[in-house]
Amino acid sequence: MPSHATTPPTPPAAKKPTPMISVVLPAYDAQDQLKDCLDSLLAQTFRAFEIVLVVDRSAGSPERLAEAYEMRDPRVQVLRLDAAVGIGRARNAGAAHATAEYLLFLDSDHLLDPDALQAMADRLGETGELDVLLFGHTREHAGRSWPGGAAGLLTAAGPEVRSGLERPELFSAPPLVWDRLLRRGSVPAFPDGHYDEVPVVHQALLAAERVAVLDRECVTIRRRHTLHPTGSPGSSHFDVFDQYERSFELAHEAGATDVLPHLFTRMIRQYLFVFDLGGCVPRAQRPQFFNRAAEHYRTYQPAGFRRPDGREGVKFSLLASGAYAAFELAKLSHIARGAVGRRAA
Repeated sequence: MPSHATTPPTPPAAKKPTPMISVVLPAYDAQDQLKDCLDSLLAQTFRAFEIVLVVDRSAGSPERLAEAYEMRDPRVQVLRLDAAVGIGRARNAGAAHATAEYLLFLDSDHLLDPDALQAMADRLGETGELDVLLFGHTREHAGRSWPGGAAGLLTAAGPEVRSGLERPELFSAPPLVWDRLLRRGSVPAFPDGHYDEVPVVHQALLAAERVAVLDRECVTIRRRHTLHPTGSPGSSHFDVFDQYERSFELAHEAGATDVLPHLFTRMIRQYLFVFDLGGCVPRAQRPQFFNRAAEHYRTYQPAGFRRPDGREGVKFSLLASGAYAAFELAKLSHIARGAVGRRAA
């Protein structure tokens, strides 16, 4: 009798492991830095992560580069949008597409230390499930580097896991979405406009039941300042006022009275930073920006608030009084004294 060979059944395809961290990365690459960012991610010693690379129809969104990395490594998933949507909506789309438990939002000019994701995973192993894990960053520009604005705060925070409302001092940190891991279910929608991350990080921190700190720098940002250069169509630096209005609304809804002095200080520092930073506020709009900031100072100043010491305290005082002319004169005098000092040296 003829023998009938049987074909062995095809084994089921191996199930792709679920990543622990999803890196959401809008592919805006005006400075040709996206390749370095992706290379730093793919060089991570920690492997259980995915990259959701969001490509929209913006002129600076490099489809070819994204496609090359998608073909190179299965952890890179390119999410293609059919319009130029801006940074906030790109982040929302990437977050909705992500599959991991924790989300890390980066920009194209960021680099990660090779062991950065491993350090985050190790910290999560120590703490158990978190809603927010904050860590530090380093800024590089023109051959110089310096630690981010929350370095001292992170060192002082200690290893304990607490709720966001039990850590009101953390609201003093710059509201940057790329210096923290956020649990996927706790990420609010990013609004349109510049400074889209401000109400998002504050809302996540207000709602967080478990918050911890990783006291080390994980991300390097390669730009002159930490303000994201890309907003949504029609956005402007005046959007910062709307974003902080939302943050204070959320804090009041949560009854977070202990948070208010820290949130207020951070808000005024950011207004002064934007106002002082060349190229942000056009000369013709400076009085309007200053007066809007002064209005927020009077509206949101907590009872018993004490201004910072030194030159920063003088700035707070001039803003509180709405003294635009005096503020500009003080700035010019400071610049002039600095120039004289440099010539003398």
